[in-house]
Amino acid sequence: MTKKLTTFDTAEHINSDQAIADFMAGAFETNDAGFIAHAMGVVAGTKGMTEIANQTGLSREQLYRSFSTEGNPTLRSTLAVMKALGIEITARRVAAH
Repeated sequence: MTKKLTTFDTAEHINSDQAIADFMAGAFETNDAGFIAHAMGVVAGTKGMTEIANQTGLSREQLYRSFSTEGNPTLRSTLAVMKALGIEITARRVAAH
């Protein structure tokens, strides 16, 4: 008997503001810039790239390019998208190693 596997679509499970915040918190905990950019792209896609583009003043193409796994978004565009998504970055002191 063979089992059929399907592709897991993260976006299908990001269906609330709390889910967005939790997903992005997990992404930031990885300290992986490519993954964080990709995660923001996934979340922006759930809200609609056209809507995010309108709210941020960035083009859809720029959003897709910047917030991909190979993207390198600027801090300005990252903050604009985060504001449009209703999330923020906070800072805390890290214990010395």
